[in-house]
Amino acid sequence: MRPGPLTERRAWRQRTVKCAVIGLGEAGGRYATALADQGHEVIGVDPADNPTPDGVRRVGSVQEAATGAEFVLVMTGAAASPGIARAVAPYLLSGVCYADFTSSAPAVMEQLARVVEATGASFADVAILGPVTWHGAHTPLMVSGSGAGAVEKLMRTVGAKVEPLDAPAGAAMAHKLLRSVFMKGIASTIWEAVEAGRVAGYEQWARDQIASQLAGDGHAVIERLLTGTRLHAERRSIEMKDTAAYLESLGVTPVMTRATEASLRRIAAAQ
Repeated sequence: MRPGPLTERRAWRQRTVKCAVIGLGEAGGRYATALADQGHEVIGVDPADNPTPDGVRRVGSVQEAATGAEFVLVMTGAAASPGIARAVAPYLLSGVCYADFTSSAPAVMEQLARVVEATGASFADVAILGPVTWHGAHTPLMVSGSGAGAVEKLMRTVGAKVEPLDAPAGAAMAHKLLRSVFMKGIASTIWEAVEAGRVAGYEQWARDQIASQLAGDGHAVIERLLTGTRLHAERRSIEMKDTAAYLESLGVTPVMTRATEASLRRIAAAQ
């Protein structure tokens, strides 16, 4: 009988693994902290001026972070992902699990898997399915690729709900992009409605109307979507560009997805 999640979590807490976390921003900082809290050795690196989480030893390069690590977790923007994989590949030991948590396109994840797996390491394509600012390390994850099982065990130790796919790298991100069609579209539509309400002098009425149509605490949902859109408009516009390309590869015309991409670019440019 296969051990359950709780049994696996307890077993992992009895050993320490060395994890390199590349990118200590909104997601990376939270996951690095959670892993360190579980007693794992966490090495962090981030060229940006993000603070070093408690319990994390910061180093100056991705190569130094990856050297000797059992897990390499990449939590940067998608644009940096290919360069990081090429930079650290020569430093990966056979049997290491390399997990990319960025919103890179499915085809990019497939390419990164080939680069990483050529070293003897395994590769995991990890999709974060929710706002890390709300749920922290407990945010649901979907994972595919040769390293999916290892990532599932590791991330369950920090309380994440992990859905592994019996599929190659790129599959998890494909699922996330399909989700993004409506999630980012809803957020952009709400942004436009609230912006119009503000200009017209009826912002609170517009918010109330939207909130009445949303399940749960509608106003809290609105605020989360507006805040997330403002903070991540540029990154999300890139994700929607990749989403549109993916839909086109499926033979689906991405009219609303392209409109959402354009809306996000406009919001990013106005800040």
